[in-house]
Amino acid sequence: MKLEPTGNVTLGIEVLNVSPRGFWMLVDGLEHFLGFEDFPWFQSASIAEICRVERVSGGHFYWPALDVDLQLESIENPERFPLKARVGVDP
Repeated sequence: MKLEPTGNVTLGIEVLNVSPRGFWMLVDGLEHFLGFEDFPWFQSASIAEICRVERVSGGHFYWPALDVDLQLESIENPERFPLKARVGVDP
């Protein structure tokens, strides 16, 4: 009998908790907090949309339901990346 793997391969990423201020993401054993003040794209998202994150490459993550992609460097150092999306504002 051959056993087949079950579930999704997460490649070392997982959303651990969502709060009114942001969410915690586990990446390769390290926790990272993504506050909604620094990452406004997630503020109105559902928990399911936040939890559906894909690792595109080593430090590149993509949330397909939100069309948001972030580099680990910007998650670890949001102050170094001051450009933010204008949420709900027409150009």
